[in-house]
Amino acid sequence: MKHVLIGQPLPTAGLIHERIAKLQALAVFASDAISSVAYAPEEILLVLALAGSAAFTLSLPIAIAVVALIAIVTYSYRQTIYRYPQGGGTYRVTMDNFGDTAALLAGSSLMLGYILTAAVSTAAGVAAVTSAFPGLFSIRVELALVSLFLLTLVNLRGVKESATIFALPTYVFIFSMLAMIGIGLWRMVMGLPPVEAVASLPSAVIAPTSVFLLLRAFASGCSAMTGTEAMADGVAAFKEPQAKNAVVTLLWMAVILSTLFLGMAILAQHLHILPREGETVLSQLARGVVGRGPFYFLLQGATALILFLAVNTAFADFPRLASFLAADRFLPRQFIFRGDRLAFSTGIIALGVLGGLLLLVVHADVHLLIPLYAVGVFLSFTFSQSGMFKRWWTLREPGWQQGMIINGIGALVTGMVTLLVAITKFTHGAWMILVLLPMFVILFKGIRSHYDRVKAQLFLKEQTLPNFPLPPSKTIILISDVNKATARILRYAMTLSSDVVALHVTDDLDAARKLREKWVKYHIRTHLTILESPYRSLVYPVLAYLDSIESEAQKTPVTIILSAIVPKHWWEYILHNQDGLRIKTALLFRANTVVIDYPYHLD
Repeated sequence: MKHVLIGQPLPTAGLIHERIAKLQALAVFASDAISSVAYAPEEILLVLALAGSAAFTLSLPIAIAVVALIAIVTYSYRQTIYRYPQGGGTYRVTMDNFGDTAALLAGSSLMLGYILTAAVSTAAGVAAVTSAFPGLFSIRVELALVSLFLLTLVNLRGVKESATIFALPTYVFIFSMLAMIGIGLWRMVMGLPPVEAVASLPSAVIAPTSVFLLLRAFASGCSAMTGTEAMADGVAAFKEPQAKNAVVTLLWMAVILSTLFLGMAILAQHLHILPREGETVLSQLARGVVGRGPFYFLLQGATALILFLAVNTAFADFPRLASFLAADRFLPRQFIFRGDRLAFSTGIIALGVLGGLLLLVVHADVHLLIPLYAVGVFLSFTFSQSGMFKRWWTLREPGWQQGMIINGIGALVTGMVTLLVAITKFTHGAWMILVLLPMFVILFKGIRSHYDRVKAQLFLKEQTLPNFPLPPSKTIILISDVNKATARILRYAMTLSSDVVALHVTDDLDAARKLREKWVKYHIRTHLTILESPYRSLVYPVLAYLDSIESEAQKTPVTIILSAIVPKHWWEYILHNQDGLRIKTALLFRANTVVIDYPYHLD
């Protein structure tokens, strides 16, 4: 079943063939940023709508400011890619230039950003579907969870295969959006009215137009920036020359994102579109430009698909970032290893689970997630650009003055936006991110501390292996009856130790008497100990017996052998009890105790 769902295993030598070209990479790494045009302009309008009709004319200047920020960050990340072609992006830059704590803060920001990307993009994709088909609105959470599960499954099949599957919907969305914007601008120039009537602006002023309101609108629009760092994190996934291909794809992404974002802002202002529950701004825009015809449904379908596929950016980068942290021993080692399809399976599954939990908590509501989105993203931008600034200053490599100016401007601007987003979105949920980030850092350092303690305890100081003295050991076999399986583990136990005890736990004294008679009948010389268990427990009498022999012989190693019946067919396992598993679980953390499963295969 696993091979049917995920595919046949790939050899490690095939990893180089899993790298992707620029057109595929745009679908994988840029879908998050490009898809943000489906909700980022709407977030600006939601804030400006509080000030009524007068503030609506400010949406275009705010959009232009966001596009200028995209240009600054894109050019800054170009520097990062060329200087860190091995990938790792923000985490690696910060680690090299500011040390562990700052790197973990940056890594935590990115990881939270990717988890939110998975939730936001899935929820926004469902919103696009429910805008076209309002009857599905009541099951939006279920739709979101099913979509995220399917995307998790596809990504477990490997980067190259997921890139091939996701490329077509990404380009359908890009060209559909460009076509709609082109038609809309032509109708605007020609002075033609909307094809369908759309929501008009409110005349009531809920909040006055102020600098704070404008800054809050700008901070909301900055959600369009999410995913910009993906190219720098995933350079290793590109075909050679990796750095050059990553930079070219990054520039393509910035141009496409800026064009679509500005085009939507212009048309939304021209058509006086107001955000409303149950239908997205993009859906209203499409109705106003082309009507509710086949092209409208094509665009809505493409929007839903690219929003779902934007999750793929998170699936491409979250597991890779987790592998970097795991390699530095800040996450469990399982995150380093690739699965059957050469994907970081543990990271992919972890992201799917965490994203699904977040969707359940917020009921797949995009507007509840957006305030959490930008703080961590811009904090990671700031760390990355500041780290590059310090690198230029320290190493003084050729062209360092220009590079330092570019990254210095990037650090300054993204730092200011980070403060702006934290302040304006604080009461809307950003405080949770500011609380979670230090908690993540403490967790990562705790994991590293554990691995350091393990390494210290296992370290051999001498040049050669020490000659450890072998203390006398005691072997205990747990039996339920006298049979072939019992005979085999008895023989095996005698090869391990001269001190062997057979242990039987029962609440039936009559059955215990019959067992002892069998023991004598078969002339078994091994000592038999029968433990009465009046409360029918198996585990506690065994633990009590071990405690008693441990007090008699301090530090004596004890080996416990369990007879494991292995049926011929998998379904026959359910016909056997799991006593062995219960005992192994109970003894897992017991010192000086070794548990051995001795299998007996049935015909």
